Amino acid sequence: MTYALEVAGLDKTFGGATVLDQIAFAVAAGSTTAIVGPSGCGKTTLLRLIAGFEKPDAGTIALAGRVVAGGGGWTPAHRRSVGYVAQDGALFPHATVGANVGFGLPRRARTAPRIAELLEMVSLDPSYAARRPDQLSGGQQQRVALARALAREPELMLLDEPFSALDAGLRANTRRIVADVLAKAAITTILVTHDQPEALSFADRVAVMSTGRLAQIGTPREIYSTPIDVPTAEFIGDAVVLSAHVEGSRARCALGDVAVASNGVHGNARVMVRPEQIEVTTDGAGVTGTVVDVEYLGSEMLLGIRLDNADGVVSERVTVRRFGATALTPGDRVGIRVLGRGVAYQA
Repeated sequence: MTYALEVAGLDKTFGGATVLDQIAFAVAAGSTTAIVGPSGCGKTTLLRLIAGFEKPDAGTIALAGRVVAGGGGWTPAHRRSVGYVAQDGALFPHATVGANVGFGLPRRARTAPRIAELLEMVSLDPSYAARRPDQLSGGQQQRVALARALAREPELMLLDEPFSALDAGLRANTRRIVADVLAKAAITTILVTHDQPEALSFADRVAVMSTGRLAQIGTPREIYSTPIDVPTAEFIGDAVVLSAHVEGSRARCALGDVAVASNGVHGNARVMVRPEQIEVTTDGAGVTGTVVDVEYLGSEMLLGIRLDNADGVVSERVTVRRFGATALTPGDRVGIRVLGRGVAYQA
């Protein structure tokens, strides 16, 4: 496999505080990777090291097999074939859109046809070249920033939370346009975000960071369905985590007898299922409980259900996601059953 980026043993500290600790991963050429984690976990610092804006304290960074940081070598940012789009786009406010896009081109290539071509790549009409950034919407500004980065014809594109300042509808539309542009250009891309659904929908692979370390890296389905530990499970989407006793591929918990992945966990444990795996029945089948609250979210509802005590298992409150309309109200008695398998973790 050909790797566009290889990071090994990367460390970085600021003022004595460890920001990155032994980061190691590789990104396949032409793929899209999302790095996700809470604020302050080191995501942006990692991106800045890859871009060449900061130097690592230890470890190496290689682009297309060429070491650009570490091992006694150092390649400055402007000599790395890397495009970078910041959270705010970082456009020059007093320059036209055309001048902003042209900044990424060699002087001889700053022609109207080439700038028009780059604007069309990001679904903007060439007439936008005469406008100034303050005459554009937030999503349009981010696409101009992307066009400027694409002008350099980078081998690797770094996106540092580029959609976070946009409202929900504009954010989703801009994200789709950007993803389509980068896919058509076959540019290896790394997206940094704290938005879990964004990471899962945008990327081929997702890396979860926590306090300066990589907790897990895998496909979006692997990260969501089989998170490596409880903190990762609770960060990547809603999670119902309960005390359990595991024997073989079954876990006994407040939700009853639940199938779990056979991963070596046994005895006292914790089991995780996603809210959408919990099915509510009104015929009293399965584990029973009482609805304690209902949160209406339009196309879906979140039901808080207090489970009944059963066979010595302590009563638990669980959150269940139910799609479509429901007549359930607090105080209603319901049955519950779990669909599919949960994930068990040793207590």
